[in-house]
Amino acid sequence: MTLLLVFLGGAVGAPARYLMDRMVQRWHDTVFPWGTFAVNVVGSFVLGLLTGLQPGPLVATLAGTGFCGALTTFSTFGFETVRLLEEGSYAEAGLNAVGSLLLGVLAATGGYALAVHVL
Repeated sequence: MTLLLVFLGGAVGAPARYLMDRMVQRWHDTVFPWGTFAVNVVGSFVLGLLTGLQPGPLVATLAGTGFCGALTTFSTFGFETVRLLEEGSYAEAGLNAVGSLLLGVLAATGGYALAVHVL
């Protein structure tokens, strides 16, 4: 059952990641990977929200592990940061690395706080 829930959440999260990444990146004509940056921050917020809501294990597996796991992407973040370094875009690489970490943690904290204190 757990594997099926992860699969179903991932089946929704992966296309959502692709579509959101492409949509956001189309808005920006720059070397900075805005699409990946956006999906990782949004995914962090959603996972923080879920954690604060304390759903049962089935919902946590479906939405947290499956959906958020497929929506966010550490591998692409790492690859794009290295690509920026290789291209000599050092400021963008630094912004991507530090900004993703900082805004990801802030988004997760904000989602958690929203769930605990507002919802």
